[in-house]
Amino acid sequence: MTPELEAFVEVQHFYGRQSLAIDRGEAADWAAMFTADGVFDSPTYPDPVVGTSALEEFARTVHQGSPHLHHIVTNVALDGVTDDTVVVRANLLIVTTHDLTTGGARIERVTTITDQFRRLPELRLHHRLVVRDGQPDPLKKELHP
Repeated sequence: MTPELEAFVEVQHFYGRQSLAIDRGEAADWAAMFTADGVFDSPTYPDPVVGTSALEEFARTVHQGSPHLHHIVTNVALDGVTDDTVVVRANLLIVTTHDLTTGGARIERVTTITDQFRRLPELRLHHRLVVRDGQPDPLKKELHP
C-alpha cells in the first residue's frame, strides 16, 4: 500500500470516529482528536475555537443545542502527505433529523473543510477551516490573475 493510500484510509477512519463522537455528544473524545493547540474555524460561529478545553466545551454545546445533528464527510481528497503532516479537503454536510417518527432529515449546510493533520504518532487535527457554500474560499486559487 502506498503512503498516500495508507493516509487516505487513516483519514477516512478519523472522520468516521470524529463525526460519530460529536453526533453522540462525546465532547471529550471529539476534542481529544485535535492537537492540544488545535483550531476549529467556522463561519457558523463568531470566533475560532482554540485548545482542548474550548474544543470540548464547543462540542458539548453543539450537541446539547442540536442533539439530532449529523456530520457527514464526503469527497475526501488528500492535498499533501508527508511523514509528519496530512492536508485534506473534503465536503462536510450538516444534516438534521427533523422528524423522529419517520427519520426524515434535511441538509442544513454544505461546507468544504480544509484540515491540517499532524502525526503524533497517530493523526491529530491541528487546524480545520470550514467554508460554507456561498462564501468565498480563502484557499481557492484564482483561475485568472
